[in-house]
Amino acid sequence: MLYVSHGYCYGDRVLYHDHQLLFNNSWPQFTDCFKNTVLVYLPCGWLWITLPVYLYYLKVKAEGSRGPLTLLNLAKTFLSLILCVLAIVDVIGEAHDKSQGKPAPPSVFLAGALRAATFALATILIQLERWKGFITSGVLWIFWFTLVVVGVVPFYSLIALRNYEDELFSFAIFFLYYAVLLAEFVLHCFADLPSKKHYKDVSEKPCPETCASFLSRITYWWLNSMIIKGYRKGLDEKSLWNLHPRDKSEKVVPEFLSNWDKAFKKSKLCSKKKEVSYKNTEDGKESDQDKVTFLDSKDDNAGKKSPSLFKVLAKTYWMDMVYSWLCKLVYDISQFGSPMILSSLIAYVQRKNSPEGKEPEWLGYVFAILLLAIAMVQSIFSHQNFHIAMTCGMRIKSAIIAAIYRKALSMNYEAKKASTVGEIINLISVDCERIQMICGFVWMLWSAPLQIIIATILLWNVLGPSVLAGIGILLLLLPINAVISMKQRKLQVEQMKHKDARIKLINEILNGIKVLKLYAWEPSFIKKVTAIRKQELKMLQKGAYLNIVSSFIWTTAPYMVTLATFATYVFTSESHFLDAQKAFVSLSLFNILRFPISLLPQIVSYVIQANVSIVRIGKFLGSDDLDPENVVHTKDTGAAVGIENGTFRWDSESEPVLTNISVKIPKGKLIAVVGLVGSGKSSLIAAVLGEMDKVTGKVTREGSLAYVPQQAWMQNATLKDNILFGKKFEEHKYRQVIDACALRTDLEILPGGDQTEIGEKGINLSGGQKQRVSLARAVYNNAEIYLLDDPLSAVDSHVGKHIFDKVIGDKGLLRNKTRVLVTHGVQWLPMVDEIIVLSNGEVCERGTFEELLNHNGACTQFIRSHYTEQSKEEEEEIDPEVQQIRNRVFKRMVSVLSESGISVEDDVPSSLPRKKLMNGRPKLMRTISCIEEHPGGDEFDLGEVNQITEVTDTAGEKLIEAEKMEQGGVKLAVYLKYFRAIGGISTIFIFFFYILYNAANVGSSVWLSAWTDDKYLKESTNMSNTSEYQAKNNMYLGVYAAFGLTQAIVILIYAVLYAVCVIKASIILHEGLLSNIFRAPMTFFDTTPIGRIVNRFSKDIETVDNNLPQTLRMWMNTFFTSLSTLIVISYSTPIFLAVIVPLGILYYFIQRFYIPTSRQLKRIESTTRSPVYTHFGEILVGTSTVRAYGLTDRFIAEAKEKVDHNQVFYFAGITSNRWLGLRLEFIGNLIVFAAAIFAVVSYSTTGGMVGLSISYALQVTGALNFMVRMSSDLESNVVSVERVKEYMEIATEADWVVENHRPIQGWPEKGRVQFDDYSCRYREGLDLVLKGITVDIEGGQMVGIVGRTGAGKSSLTVALFRLIEAAGGSITIDGQKISEIGLHDLRSRLTILPQEPVLFSGSLRMNLDPFDQYSDDQIWKALEQAHLKKFVSDLPDGLQYDCGEGGQNLSVGQRQLVCLARTLLHKTSILVLDEATAAVDMETDDLIQKTIRTEFKGCTILTIAHRLNTIMDYDKIMVLDKGLIKEFDLPGNLLKNPDSIFFSMARDANLI
Repeated sequence: MLYVSHGYCYGDRVLYHDHQLLFNNSWPQFTDCFKNTVLVYLPCGWLWITLPVYLYYLKVKAEGSRGPLTLLNLAKTFLSLILCVLAIVDVIGEAHDKSQGKPAPPSVFLAGALRAATFALATILIQLERWKGFITSGVLWIFWFTLVVVGVVPFYSLIALRNYEDELFSFAIFFLYYAVLLAEFVLHCFADLPSKKHYKDVSEKPCPETCASFLSRITYWWLNSMIIKGYRKGLDEKSLWNLHPRDKSEKVVPEFLSNWDKAFKKSKLCSKKKEVSYKNTEDGKESDQDKVTFLDSKDDNAGKKSPSLFKVLAKTYWMDMVYSWLCKLVYDISQFGSPMILSSLIAYVQRKNSPEGKEPEWLGYVFAILLLAIAMVQSIFSHQNFHIAMTCGMRIKSAIIAAIYRKALSMNYEAKKASTVGEIINLISVDCERIQMICGFVWMLWSAPLQIIIATILLWNVLGPSVLAGIGILLLLLPINAVISMKQRKLQVEQMKHKDARIKLINEILNGIKVLKLYAWEPSFIKKVTAIRKQELKMLQKGAYLNIVSSFIWTTAPYMVTLATFATYVFTSESHFLDAQKAFVSLSLFNILRFPISLLPQIVSYVIQANVSIVRIGKFLGSDDLDPENVVHTKDTGAAVGIENGTFRWDSESEPVLTNISVKIPKGKLIAVVGLVGSGKSSLIAAVLGEMDKVTGKVTREGSLAYVPQQAWMQNATLKDNILFGKKFEEHKYRQVIDACALRTDLEILPGGDQTEIGEKGINLSGGQKQRVSLARAVYNNAEIYLLDDPLSAVDSHVGKHIFDKVIGDKGLLRNKTRVLVTHGVQWLPMVDEIIVLSNGEVCERGTFEELLNHNGACTQFIRSHYTEQSKEEEEEIDPEVQQIRNRVFKRMVSVLSESGISVEDDVPSSLPRKKLMNGRPKLMRTISCIEEHPGGDEFDLGEVNQITEVTDTAGEKLIEAEKMEQGGVKLAVYLKYFRAIGGISTIFIFFFYILYNAANVGSSVWLSAWTDDKYLKESTNMSNTSEYQAKNNMYLGVYAAFGLTQAIVILIYAVLYAVCVIKASIILHEGLLSNIFRAPMTFFDTTPIGRIVNRFSKDIETVDNNLPQTLRMWMNTFFTSLSTLIVISYSTPIFLAVIVPLGILYYFIQRFYIPTSRQLKRIESTTRSPVYTHFGEILVGTSTVRAYGLTDRFIAEAKEKVDHNQVFYFAGITSNRWLGLRLEFIGNLIVFAAAIFAVVSYSTTGGMVGLSISYALQVTGALNFMVRMSSDLESNVVSVERVKEYMEIATEADWVVENHRPIQGWPEKGRVQFDDYSCRYREGLDLVLKGITVDIEGGQMVGIVGRTGAGKSSLTVALFRLIEAAGGSITIDGQKISEIGLHDLRSRLTILPQEPVLFSGSLRMNLDPFDQYSDDQIWKALEQAHLKKFVSDLPDGLQYDCGEGGQNLSVGQRQLVCLARTLLHKTSILVLDEATAAVDMETDDLIQKTIRTEFKGCTILTIAHRLNTIMDYDKIMVLDKGLIKEFDLPGNLLKNPDSIFFSMARDANLI
């Protein structure tokens, strides 16, 4: 009993009185002293104790803008003042009573004064919160709530004691006070109006959480509107609000990056300190030979120290995690209150039902209410823990993705080489996801040991030292878990390596899918992906076997611990009897232990995965950046670009590419850079950009920069957006640029004009068009320095002249700018201010055109080589003016050489022939063909657009459709798909064994109840040493042990069967996805972003591999636990069945109400995730362009917007889980309450039955909570199966091989091609592109295919390879209809030389011969014919040389020659060419043309011609117009007819 001083409360009165006053009463009566002290000090003390912390919080977290003075705020303030006045009035009344002789102890006056002061403080806080921009207060809400709760005691006491009869004034004052208090509490359940400061536009929809009250936040009431809308109408991307300002990237990212940058700089300083220099002791000078630097050591530990990403995350987000963990701590402590109350309840029931027992009835109801209250506290704090932790994880993900984006845009070549596109995408798709997920569970690492320690202490109080037996088993199991965890970590690292390799290869395959289809290489690459997948699955299987051991141990551990403890308790003393109170309180504590023990291995596995991911991301973020000192930005130096004694290399392991470079480029001049293949021209541009590693020297640059790369980089946006590139639109300037870059007619041809989406990687444009758009982007940028890396190579000569005159030359738009032009066109050299000639990475000559010709040096040799090569072939058709310029250049060279006494007659003929074989460009896509008008009246062909992705109506120029998203529930077919992949019979047995396990578990609990209620054992404690007593005890213990053994055996069988079957399901789903993607038609790849497909192979397959099996297993556990609980409670107290039905209906409706919203959110979250990956992959390809324009920040900002957009739906998803979880847990809490109430009101219930019923009921809250999570997660993860299934069921091409119609060996022998009334279209619903074509092409003929815009030229070749299928008619090759044979039998017998040289990572030999069909001798012969033999033989690995991702280890020219070697190796009687050499330098072009003429002599050659002179010597000319053959005859015959289309085209091209 607790006493207070005599004078304080007047009399020796106790706060907690004896049983006579409190417990032996029909109602709970407390003393006046208790009511005037504890019930006042508790709420008021809360406000005063938290005041300093709360004031600091208001200062730090101030919103910055004052809230409006609303009616609600005024009402709160007014009522608080009224309460303050009432407290003062009450004190005055007591003082008046004292003056009238009525005793009033000091405690009454102190309580009144404290209340008045506290209400005054609350009034001040209400206005201070508004002043600081706060709309709600948790501190004040708890204060008012506590006052309302403690006010219940005086409320019923005054009525029960009839105080209104003697003290009417005090009675009235209290009830007025309580009414105002209730009103004040109700008002504080609502929030004031918020400030709009975080939202830039008033039309933006703020996140409802920002406008919600404290009560609404802890109950997630603010989500009701979204849940209702999702149930009624469904959700889409526009349905939701903006992201919470707290979670936006603009706030999150700077905080993280600031801490990361500090850690990164610190690690750099540490690395520098590790440079150890050994100085020469003789002269004291340090020599290069004696200096040892560990920075480039291959051993990361010995060399460079990377900053710890974990430490940075901890430093940035520790406060959020602490808030979360405090909630978890309250939950952990409160959950141990339930077993203690259960113990009291069992004792109460036993005493009440005993013959002599007289217990107050209200006490049982108090125990039931306490169980409900504790359960509600647990629910609220548990969900707050998850909410804070999960939103923190969300912020961590946003910050890390932004950091990865930033690193990808700043890392140097060496770092980029070490991290492929696939690997980096894996970082943001898999690794970031894992780190985000672990944030919601990482508390288990400290919470589990804490729960185990507390439970052990309480168990010791119940069972004494016997508990040590159970604890000993736990301690024995911990080392086993540690060993398993270490092995799992190693397997995770290995698995992620294989996953990276797989995603990298798939990414490359998708980028080059058209090449694979044209060459029929799909089986080879399927084999390669499958080989990597097998290694990945091998690691997955090993991990599964470890999980079997781990699951078996930790599933059986709680039962083993319980059994060992009970057995020890029974056997250690003959007088020990396991009664209901001991057994079920212990069982409740063991059930609390069950959760952390069973979940701990799972969390350890997640932590291991997250740790691996943190290390991987940290390693990537710690990789080296481009050195900002590579280029020094200067002012007023007179030179726009300067290089002094520069030596440059690509990475620390390679030899310098450029040496001894000293160049100064004056402002406003046009400088040409020339040289042969591999001389270092593009490297010089890269050095000026700062992209190369500067070994020695200095690079300076003055002014803004624009860059046109050799291979144009396009964004997946409109053509206009690609040109503006973030700049403000100025119509006049825009039109000037369009005209100067020869894009006017293209805009007229494109279906949407400049608003046409050009597709991923500019797939909707030809190579020349992409290059002109890239140039237009640079011109519109209006920079001071222009770096132009061979921009004229991909366009026709007349287009090139137009661009040179209108853009680059001294009369062009850039005439006053500094221009550095890399070129192979000698015709431009006389028109430049200065020429820099490179040879073997050095500047060998420099000067004007005249100066260099007079020297007869490298420049003269370059020009001479060009014309010599041309003289050996027929010259390509060029613009007449360009031809005149070339002739002048040539004559000038001959004149100079003749004056020098050098004969040129042997090398160069007196007249240059005008015809050349061709300059074909085998397109991998259809390109827009248009006749473009030159301002002077000339017309020229610009190539053809990809009609595979052509849209005929102007309203539908959108190439990339929005990602398909299923509506409604996840269909049963999706679940069946997964269960069929597991195996139908296997699925049945998996569920059967798990049900058997749960049945044994329930049986053991029922048996324990029977044991504790055994009357013989109860009544015979004094006969405990008898053999009969011992036998009965042993019998109960033996059966209890048998139940445990049954559980162990069954769970082991289940674990093995489950692990094997889910891996089998992963294999089947991945193989099905891979096979179907490879068989998909080209239209699918043209209209589907690569990121969307990669998302299936990375995130969705990761879910199928890891997350879905774990979630399904945990769902089964929680579902059967909940079901078992209901069965046990109904068995224990049958009256409970009356509650099950209404609670079940309520449960069902809440879940049904929620599920439509949840699944739509998950689907939208998945579909909005794909653009993040697509955007990222796009940026990775164009990093040099983005850096050159200085737009790194803009692209990172775009990435942040996409991530934020995705996070809106993730945030809504996790909070909707909280919404549902809290409501379903409330149902669970009602179940606990009902079980306790029925135990109180029933007079036939035994202590064992009460213990059994309530111990199981206490589990149901956690089980329902976790079942909500698992049900939601299961449906969310099954969406990944749905997405994989979607791509497994897309329409496929025809069969690769038709066994009954295989062509004969050696087909086609002659190469005769016949089109018979052939028609085709690109997709259903589009118009025909070829309309009834009938033509016969004899074997060995060379046929040129020409036509104006949209004539159908490329459609003809695409149809030949059956990339599109016939809508009517047929194509026959050597008597065989191609529609009757398999696609691979067709495509493998035709040859095509691609325009863009596509290579894959792997050896050179693999790129030439992926099927290993040819011998090394044959490959070397092909390399020799392709002029690559010397280059390859000089490589250290020869044919095994690694080409790098996308062939990045080879130059563009070398890649094209490799493609030529591939073509030669796969030589067939039909060759298709479509501008194969337009993008390569002249020397490479000449080599390719020469080889084609000699090696493909006698073959049928089909050439799509954009330059008519290239086909003037062909056997036949085919003229197409609007999908019809208008003319097909000899070139000479067509030119004789003035009315022929070909004649008019030749005339337009100035050929006649």
